Amino acid sequence: MAAAGLGALGLRTGAVPAGLPASRTLPLLKLGTQQPSPSDDMLRYFAQFGVRNICGTAPKPGPKGSWLVDDLRRLRDHVESFGISLDFLPLPMSAAAVAKAENPNILLGKSPERDREIEAICENIRAAAAAGIPALKYNLTLLGVVRTGRSPGRGGTTYSSFDYEKTAKTEEKLTEAGRVGADEMWERITYFLERVVPVATENKVRLACHPNDPRVPDGFRGVHCVLGSVEGLKKFIEIHPSPYHGLNFCQGTVSEGLKEPGKELFDVIRYFGTRKKIFNVHFRNIRGGYLKFEETYPDEGDVDMLQAIRVYKEVGYDGMLMPDHVAFSPTDEGGKMSFAFAFGYIRALIQAAEERG
Repeated sequence: MAAAGLGALGLRTGAVPAGLPASRTLPLLKLGTQQPSPSDDMLRYFAQFGVRNICGTAPKPGPKGSWLVDDLRRLRDHVESFGISLDFLPLPMSAAAVAKAENPNILLGKSPERDREIEAICENIRAAAAAGIPALKYNLTLLGVVRTGRSPGRGGTTYSSFDYEKTAKTEEKLTEAGRVGADEMWERITYFLERVVPVATENKVRLACHPNDPRVPDGFRGVHCVLGSVEGLKKFIEIHPSPYHGLNFCQGTVSEGLKEPGKELFDVIRYFGTRKKIFNVHFRNIRGGYLKFEETYPDEGDVDMLQAIRVYKEVGYDGMLMPDHVAFSPTDEGGKMSFAFAFGYIRALIQAAEERG
């Protein structure tokens, strides 16, 4: 159904959309983004900067707590009316800390509450399939996105940053989950996957999980963040294996867990890419590595971004590369200038990699 709906627009198979010369076809790699708001202005903004594939904003749930198929179809049709393909939607399992999570009981391990939450997730998967939306992203986190402040960037901007040495005052402050060891985390993750992956497989909807951001030492705030390390992600993809069970591969987050991301990242991409477990890429750069880093503009971090794209091509990845966590400027409302810079930069790298090999 997804192929039929999107193929009609020629957005997946190399057809040329409006604005491209007839002699050019779309590259396999796609410039994408996450839609922060459902407004038409944002969709026009994306189209203006060559973004033709997005992870959209999910509609409100229906009276039974899950998405309605008609709402999803209307959303997809509306997005496609701007010449944009709705490739992903976020499940109500965001990167928020457990105290603010939409479905906290899944990782708190509380039954029967978690069973009701999981069933609603399964209904969302079925609805997405019926509406022709091929993939959903989600998080499995208790801590949320952990940062310690901002560092000065170029031109008066600031970068989101993390310095483990600055966390001493909060390191022992437990979350609402209390102390959760590695075995408990894996049990809760496995319980979830054993119930949702069969539904995703049956309905041919890919589920893409984001790594824990960032990797922190075991026991930080009482929690073992098992999905923060490469080894943890390797174990994760082997739980209830399926071609519809994989990763929202945040290149920035993975880099944050490596001691030398500029050297180590490419083999990580190869590991998951050759196994076809990379379903989406958050294509951002950092300066630093494990326990101390800052999120820079894509052209000034420690990772060679053109080489990264070449490795994605090498392993046959054909999905979205989307900017994430852009620099902040007080003169840049909503980060539109920073995102525009990232869009242009990524688009140029894709063209360089496609045309020059």
